[in-house]
Amino acid sequence: MKPVLTIENLIKEAEKFCSFMSEENHIELLGITDGKAVGTYVEHRFQQYLLEHYIVTVGNSAKGIDFPDEHIQTDIKVTSIIQPQSSCPFKNARQKIYGLGYNILVLVYDKRDIENRCSLRFTHCTFIDSMRTADFTITKRLREMIADGAYKEDIIGFLEDRNVPGDSIVYNDLAEEILINPPIQGYLTISNALQWRLQYTRVITLNNKVYGIVNYEW
Repeated sequence: MKPVLTIENLIKEAEKFCSFMSEENHIELLGITDGKAVGTYVEHRFQQYLLEHYIVTVGNSAKGIDFPDEHIQTDIKVTSIIQPQSSCPFKNARQKIYGLGYNILVLVYDKRDIENRCSLRFTHCTFIDSMRTADFTITKRLREMIADGAYKEDIIGFLEDRNVPGDSIVYNDLAEEILINPPIQGYLTISNALQWRLQYTRVITLNNKVYGIVNYEW
């Protein structure tokens, strides 16, 4: 009987998956320049790989995160090394400060087409615990402000200056919560858009120096 997938096995299998995928000729992707198409291909391959070896629930982007099981709660993000970023649904402004609410597994590839061969060389594989999925700069500055004795009005002014989505009521509620419950340092760069825009350049190069983030690099 297949074992139930755990976070530990998810990380281990992701590293293994990236290694053997880097050796294959992905003829299906020859000539494909659409990053979303490449990402969907890799995600489906990884999901199928895990289903063959473990008991795990697989979701989809239309219905939520890729692995919604309560003990996994992880979304896959496949992105090119040229610009390591992706988007995710916007829920509320708190996500910039307290995280997205789920883990992220980032698979970064370098795609090369040479004659009749398509190479997907994976350069980074990074697991980001949900507690580290807030915005780096915002959480860093908020933590500094709290350490310096900031008042609620100072926090509200900072949220306004940083264009955190919300109105005066949202800012007031957030400021009160931040003073009572200071955020943990996040490591994503989250840009405002119709969806959150997540940038991974910082997080994929941490080299296992931060608790809650596991890095593999080739």
